Amino acid sequence: MVESKKGAVVITGTSSGVGRATALLLEKQGYHVFAGVRKEKDAESLKQASSGNLTPIILDITKAEQIKYAAELVEQIVGEKGVVGLVNNAGVAVDGPLECIAIDDLRLQFEVDVIGQIAVMQAFLPAIRKAKGRIVNIGSVASKVALPYFAALSASKFALEALTDSLRMELTPWGIEVISILPGPVNTEVSEKVEAGYLKTIGKMSPEAKAMYGNNHKAYMAEVVKENQEGMPPEKVANTILKSLDDRKPKRHYIVGEDLFLLTCNKFFPTRLFYNIFYSLVERDLKFDKR
Repeated sequence: MVESKKGAVVITGTSSGVGRATALLLEKQGYHVFAGVRKEKDAESLKQASSGNLTPIILDITKAEQIKYAAELVEQIVGEKGVVGLVNNAGVAVDGPLECIAIDDLRLQFEVDVIGQIAVMQAFLPAIRKAKGRIVNIGSVASKVALPYFAALSASKFALEALTDSLRMELTPWGIEVISILPGPVNTEVSEKVEAGYLKTIGKMSPEAKAMYGNNHKAYMAEVVKENQEGMPPEKVANTILKSLDDRKPKRHYIVGEDLFLLTCNKFFPTRLFYNIFYSLVERDLKFDKR
């Protein structure tokens, strides 16, 4: 391991997609990257792809003992230099009509995308404070626009956005920046996970629920998979994360992708009007069943 030029960064959810692309990019750009993964095979894959300044750590953000161990390990290695960046990238996406989502699945969505994020931030804040570092939370367009059949995901991302804004104010006395990255569709292995998640959700639905929601849910999820497959490469998001860490005066939000128009409309249109128009377009384009 060589001495890093820019300091230590911790990234969660680096097994694939945006997290993996970010870990490898930041290491290449001079950071010592502590890359959180859940499986040893993913840790080994990252080590093989890195140039020696990347340290994989087993980190499931729903497990308190793993978070504690990771924070202690990083602190032991970096010492008084602290951590210059924490990138909260780990996440899940539970889909389905809200009426039909299993409560355990809903709990999982919030455990990973809200509670787990807070637990990681709490554990690493002492090291971040030493370096006057930054926290970068990976949200999504769903943190600004509620989506049908992704109520759980939208709610968790709205919550993460609120936590980001609150934490930014609370950490102002220490000069710690807290930043949101809001990507649109990204072409990663997530598409396969979305499809698998949809099939799992359908498998749990009663015949009555399938009769009510099945066709519309299926059409919407097929469109989500298509948009992800046609989406931007994960490296584009990784470059934005790098920018958020390197900018002398970072923005509070970095929007990545083609969703600026949608987010602008949501900001300036009355809420009821925006969602009426948004849903009517979805309904028309995906040929939803009407009751």
